[in-house]
Amino acid sequence: MKRIQRIGIFTGGGDAPGLNAVVRGVVKAARHTHHWEVFGFYDAFRGLVSGTGRWLKWDDVCGILTQGGTILGTTNRDNPFDYVTDHRYPDKRRDASGDVVRNYRKLKLDAIVAVGGDGTLQCAHQMSKLGLRLVGVPKTIDNDVRGTELTFGFNTAMNTATEAVDKLHTTAFSHHRVMLLEVMGRTAGWLALGAGVAGGGDVILIPEIPYRVEAVCAKIRDRVRQGKHFSIVVVSEGAKPVGGQVVVRQRVTGSPEAVRLGGISAVLAQQIEQQTGIETRYTILGHLQRGGSPSPFDRYLATEFATAAVELVAQGKFNRMICLRAGRLNSVPLSVPGSRPRIIDPHCHAIQLARSTGISFGDEKQLPAGGGD
Repeated sequence: MKRIQRIGIFTGGGDAPGLNAVVRGVVKAARHTHHWEVFGFYDAFRGLVSGTGRWLKWDDVCGILTQGGTILGTTNRDNPFDYVTDHRYPDKRRDASGDVVRNYRKLKLDAIVAVGGDGTLQCAHQMSKLGLRLVGVPKTIDNDVRGTELTFGFNTAMNTATEAVDKLHTTAFSHHRVMLLEVMGRTAGWLALGAGVAGGGDVILIPEIPYRVEAVCAKIRDRVRQGKHFSIVVVSEGAKPVGGQVVVRQRVTGSPEAVRLGGISAVLAQQIEQQTGIETRYTILGHLQRGGSPSPFDRYLATEFATAAVELVAQGKFNRMICLRAGRLNSVPLSVPGSRPRIIDPHCHAIQLARSTGISFGDEKQLPAGGGD
């Protein structure tokens, strides 16, 4: 194999805490261990299509370990195979994958590290079929990338959501209210499950387990009978009732995510208050979940993923994604993450753990006594 001399890196999809830690880890490992040059592309695939970016030096990545966001910029709107040059005209699309290949060759790159979620990694897999050599690093606060047990960014977002649950507890207790917290999670409920268990939620509603409003209200009434005049409900934005649909906040023509979810907590709050007579309020955490400095855990995991990606390149193992399996670093084919999202098995240990402590998922026909805080 031709000796590696130059590699590229880009960050794609929604931002997540730890992206800068990956950029830093790749640049430092590549330059310090292998003496490679690293080119950072701006704004994900848009930078690959236009060839815009810069050669990253040691000083460019010093001090960014603790910074949220990404110094390279990101976007989830620029699929090179269905590319919109000017977003004012979303119907004017073209296949710009040839531009990516030309810029790859023009920069004399030997490989690219693609950092992103399933959409970004799916595009990267398609690019590999055109002769580009890529290594993927999984990123998403939703923790739903197939092929890995964990993605960086999730731990920080779960900490943010759990802190929000903690704060809602004090208001719920003081005012004898039901408080709902809506978190991200279109198809996978990992954030709601993690924050709900860690924060002492009483009800957790996730996309994988359709709920019944009657069961949610039964849980709340059961707590009142026990003398607990407040309840906490943590709900994923993609949760839906049995036989029902998700709540759509907005539809955006021309966007890769044309259907924007959001507002399930407002709908539920009204239903709960009507059926129980208990004052009910809701909070939508929104993009606060994406922001802020990455947790120490995510800094460490992002650095592990980054250095492992560099080693895959050094070993000539291309078109694979770094992953965590059975607690160990490994890799899977780049075709795996884009196949479908990684969702929660309703019978998994985490769900059983939550149920055993009395947490309701809104699907119970008859609720046991006890549970929650």
